[in-house]
Amino acid sequence: MMSEYPFKIYTPLTFPEEIMLERSQSFYELMDKRRTVRDFSNKPIDHRIIENCIKTANTAPSGANKQPWTFCAVSNPEIKKQIRIAAEKEEYDSYNGRMTDEWLEDLAPLGTDWRKEFLEIAPVLIVVFRRTHEQVGDKKRKNYYVQESVGLACGMLITALHQAGLVSLTHTPSPMNFLQEILQRPENEKPFLLIPVGYPAESVSVPDIQRKQLNQILVNYL
Repeated sequence: MMSEYPFKIYTPLTFPEEIMLERSQSFYELMDKRRTVRDFSNKPIDHRIIENCIKTANTAPSGANKQPWTFCAVSNPEIKKQIRIAAEKEEYDSYNGRMTDEWLEDLAPLGTDWRKEFLEIAPVLIVVFRRTHEQVGDKKRKNYYVQESVGLACGMLITALHQAGLVSLTHTPSPMNFLQEILQRPENEKPFLLIPVGYPAESVSVPDIQRKQLNQILVNYL
């Protein structure tokens, strides 16, 4: 039987209700400015900023506190080139046979295709791996709610990047096994998400799409 964690007193943030309302509104307004960007500047990023954002992601809740994630921050040009070549191969096959007509129709307004120049232009690629289990000696110890936990961490990472003044893109070439091979990750790590990160290109534009209204996403039971 494993020993229990020691417990300590937790002092949460507390505010008067009017301050809570103000903070929640101002944070929403900050995050409402976040947009997915595909056109990056090649301006370098202070790596400490990336590390701080990844530390924020690591504060995410996880099943049984297993923290089943690994974040690989790639700025090496040769490795980024290898990733682009492999990703474009998978994307070409997807756009030319794997994707259904309905899927392609839904993507058409966004103007995407199999070409992924941003994988070399963006100064940093954060490759997120989900850890299916932990290898302890000759035994495998299971991780729990891995998909959900890593998804939460990625959401917090994207939020932290935006708050720091950077832009990002959630890229999911499928299949993504090439990332495990190129980055030489162990067998218990499986690719989850590829996130190009950087500053936006000059005069960057994004599709003029709208987010759903609150009454379309919220059901109150008061």
